[in-house]
Parts: sequence; structure tokens; C-alpha cells
Amino acid sequence: MPNYRRAKLPGGTYFLTQVTHHRQPWLITDIARLALRAAITHVRQKYPFTIDAFVLLPDHFHCLWTLPEGDSDLSTRLRLIKTFVTKRYGSELEINADISTSRQKRQERNLWQIRFWEHLIRDDRDFGKHCDYIHYNPVRHRLCSVPQDWKFSTIHRLMAGGVYPPNWGMGENAKRNNYCLWYHR
Repeated sequence: MPNYRRAKLPGGTYFLTQVTHHRQPWLITDIARLALRAAITHVRQKYPFTIDAFVLLPDHFHCLWTLPEGDSDLSTRLRLIKTFVTKRYGSELEINADISTSRQKRQERNLWQIRFWEHLIRDDRDFGKHCDYIHYNPVRHRLCSVPQDWKFSTIHRLMAGGVYPPNWGMGENAKRNNYCLWYHR
């Protein structure tokens, strides 16, 4: 098995992308949202982290997580979240897809892509760029015309907190203005 190298910075902030197996569009169903919320809550009890930004799309999610000082174990957190969803809610999700022989041997289900993509946030500007990317992503995927119309996003919390103006992502104001820049500590 390949040994993937991941950036590790104790207390770092990471941009993550996790995709469903074969991009099956199950993530925004009621049961999937309940499962993911329960999994995150459960994992954060033992392995805390801050969710700075999050968007849930039908077949993947993007998020910004900040880990506690002295902790750089991002992979364990995501693995435990995926495992929780799979074991506790996998049968309720009723995903109908063949499980490959290699997945069967490893006793894996067909809910998630095995790997995930991460990027260690370098500075406040990088944080702002990724925060804006997360919140504008539903528009890029043509799921809505403005970020505020997508209900599975932290954009609403950040607008209520004054991080984004109410018209962010509309017209020329869209995705070019790095509004999240000052939000990051």
C-alpha cells in the first residue's frame, strides 16, 4: 500500500475534500446529513477540532478544520467520521452499488472514496481564498445561482456573524473579494 505523505502541522488549519464512492449523490439526503452531523459530533468529543467553514454537496464536501495546539492528526478524525457514518447509518442510506473484491477483502463498504484531498493552510490569505472557494462551490456546480441559496453551507452562519456581506457572491462581487480573509485568527 502506498505511503501517502500529508502535511502535518500541530494546531494547523486544513482544507479538506471528501468524495463519495463513484460520486454517488447521497450526501444531502436527510439521513446522510443526520449521519454526518452525528459522526462529527461523536468524533469531536475525543478528537476535537474547529469547523471554520463547511459545504455539503450531493457527492462531496469541502471544509476548513483547525486542529488543537499540539495535534496534527487530521487523518484519524476523517477516518473515524467516515467509519461512524458507514457502520451506524450505512444500511439506512440504501446505497445500491457493487462492492469490489478488494473492498470486500478489506471489509469496506461503498459509501466513500478511500482517499481524501487536503491542503495545509499557509496564511490568512490562503485561508480566505479557501473559505471563499467553499462557500461559492455550490454555484460553481450549478446547484444554485448565489451562495446564499444553498442551505448546506456555513455561509449563513458567517453572514449572520458579519464575516460576509449579505450580497456576497452576487454579480461582480462573486468569489473575487476574499471576504473571509480577516475571519481567520
